[in-house]
Amino acid sequence: MAKLKSEDIALNNLIANRIKELRMKVDTNQKRFAENNDLERQTLNRWESTSDNRGVSIHTVKKFCKILNISLKDFFDSDDFNKL
Repeated sequence: MAKLKSEDIALNNLIANRIKELRMKVDTNQKRFAENNDLERQTLNRWESTSDNRGVSIHTVKKFCKILNISLKDFFDSDDFNKL
């Protein structure tokens, strides 16, 4: 697997932080959020991890958006993404 460039790592981190930010608006407890949405807590933890160099796929982001009943546009509608 090729080493990620710094801008790719930055994007991965922004996505992970956005998932965590939006999840915390619904429930500050990761375990409870996962249980209430038929997810493994470890899966959610990996999605929110900034130390996992794999990042999350757009399919995962879409799945997360479906759980929150928001659009992909809403997910990426953050000033942080405009700074890239």
